[in-house]
Amino acid sequence: MATNPTASSESDPNQKPGSDSFPYFQDMNELQRVFNRFDANGDGKISADELDSVLRTLGSGVSPEELRRVMDDLDTDRDGFISLTEFATFCRSDAGDGGAVELHDAFDLYDRDRDGLISTAELHLALNRLGLKCSVDECRDMIKSVDGDGDGCVNFEEFKAMMTISKNRGGSNGSVN
Repeated sequence: MATNPTASSESDPNQKPGSDSFPYFQDMNELQRVFNRFDANGDGKISADELDSVLRTLGSGVSPEELRRVMDDLDTDRDGFISLTEFATFCRSDAGDGGAVELHDAFDLYDRDRDGLISTAELHLALNRLGLKCSVDECRDMIKSVDGDGDGCVNFEEFKAMMTISKNRGGSNGSVN
């Protein structure tokens, strides 16, 4: 899992969507809900164990070394935890590779059967596991809105295009962010 190598100490997690918004979330409320799903004990910070638990729930178990690297990258104040500010900074960041590794990691979290496609069922399962309750019909509509080849699924290129469009619009296009 690739992470944000740099994070600003001036990041405001309450910033409204705009040019520096959250490419994978529609707004701060959605980002807060996802953060709270990671923060299992509700103490306002994500521990390595909590991060590991969520990644395993999503089917993306990582080695202890990779988990330590992710924590080191995200925990910019070096207190051993990921705060909401650090989480928000990561979610609005671009890596030096344009975010390609993050996009692949995000795609893989949805593509549970590793067939290179995100189906309606996979999208529904992943979003609900993240606490973003939506119906199968809503997931079908989300997929239909970006399904360029009409196969009823989202391949990586479609996912990448959707995320790029979402980011350029400030994450407010109503699609899966």
